[in-house]
Amino acid sequence: MADKGVPHFHNQPGLRVVAVGSKEFMCIGALPPFDHPHVFLDMGADTEIICQYCSTLFRYDAQLKPGTAEPASCVWTEAADGIGKREKVA
Repeated sequence: MADKGVPHFHNQPGLRVVAVGSKEFMCIGALPPFDHPHVFLDMGADTEIICQYCSTLFRYDAQLKPGTAEPASCVWTEAADGIGKREKVA
């Protein structure tokens, strides 16, 4: 999860669907420096939303913890030096 308190997800692998454990989050598209404008997405009462920039379909999965994704590598954090990195998977 990003240090700003709002989860950030990317779709660097180019998947058709990314499952997420949050209904409100930021999509960054691909990993920096090839990311698109970071956009806030809010599913509201729905369980799916499509990013208007990269066309990734994000699907809410209540079994995932908030701020997590499946695949886990689609969670993005901002390193202290400002360069993006993928969340480390244990």
